Amino acid sequence: MLKLHLDRLFRIAERRKLFAPIRRAGVVDFGLWEPGADVDLETLTSRSAKGLFFPQSEDLMVFQMRGKAIEVEPAAVPDDMFVLFGVRACDARSFAILDRVFLEGPVDTWYQARRSAGTVVALGCPGPLAESCFCPVFGIDLAEPEGDARAWVLDGELYLKAMTEKGEALLKELDGEEVDDNALDAAKADARAKMAQNPLADLDLTGLDGDHMMEMFNAPEWKALSKACLGCGACTYVCPTCQCYDIRDFDTGSGIQRFRCWDSCMFSDFTLMAHGNPRRTQLERFRQRFMHKLSYFPANNDGIYACVGCGRCVGKCPMHVNIAKVIRALGGKHI
Repeated sequence: MLKLHLDRLFRIAERRKLFAPIRRAGVVDFGLWEPGADVDLETLTSRSAKGLFFPQSEDLMVFQMRGKAIEVEPAAVPDDMFVLFGVRACDARSFAILDRVFLEGPVDTWYQARRSAGTVVALGCPGPLAESCFCPVFGIDLAEPEGDARAWVLDGELYLKAMTEKGEALLKELDGEEVDDNALDAAKADARAKMAQNPLADLDLTGLDGDHMMEMFNAPEWKALSKACLGCGACTYVCPTCQCYDIRDFDTGSGIQRFRCWDSCMFSDFTLMAHGNPRRTQLERFRQRFMHKLSYFPANNDGIYACVGCGRCVGKCPMHVNIAKVIRALGGKHI
């Protein structure tokens, strides 16, 4: 394990792009680090780091008419090397979930390129960053985050441990002091103990899985749970694991620009077809979102849930309708 002063980390920006949690106008989000940036390592970012690998909007190709022929010009595949620092354990786990969607048959070229170019330095939490945090419910250890390298900040010092070849290469660029791996044991134990006291730490997932799909689907609780939902989609846009997108064509006047952008299963025009929408009521759309997170995805992905307990949807929903309430209402019923 390497120990160094936190300021030394920012020297990485001299060689490649460095993204970190930065406070701007009172909001903390991942942004490009520059000298003078207000780096905030004590607050959960408003949005996840998902957008660095799966942008909210990105160009795919341009169609040009050359006489009677159509020429297709694919968008350049991103290849700029970068380091993503300060990702919390919940968001770090979300990358593994997105990898299953975009890197397993067929491979998404743009997502793959960004994943290859990025080095993820995950930062351990000193405890829950908000009352809405519940990552341990999904087997995530807030003190031992996944990533190319793990990082901890203690008493103004940065501790780094490489977990992959990318992580080892990064640590070789940094000048630090080698310390014992057990130096942070007490701090990690304290972080876990604090998380165990969080209000949502006792959520029970029993019965919320692929084996009880139809019982969950037909549960009468959906009517009351979905009644307040506005269908605004805020929960999907702050979610680290939502991966739905739409593909649109735009006439630029000199060609057709094809791009993709995030979409939401909570919208009434999601997957709209000629005959209409297969889920015509807000209840059906609400149920679809949480069935996917807690039943459909684990049924097709070795029991892995499509939620990481970051709690962002808990804090952002204007009607206080969220996955924690769904788990409270439906979990623990099939013991």
